[in-house]
Amino acid sequence: MNGRTVLARFPAGGPRGSWPAEEFAQARRVEGQPAEVVMDLMTDAFLVVVRGADAAE
Repeated sequence: MNGRTVLARFPAGGPRGSWPAEEFAQARRVEGQPAEVVMDLMTDAFLVVVRGADAAE
């Protein structure tokens, strides 16, 4: 996926007021990984990804 590594996948239909993908990404950023949340329209899911060649580290 264009030099990205998917760290986690979360269904888009979560409970109202719940942001598990954002919370997971924030925890990864605290650990030093440049994680971000993107929407995968084909699977109707939020993906937490890191970009670049060093993403798998």
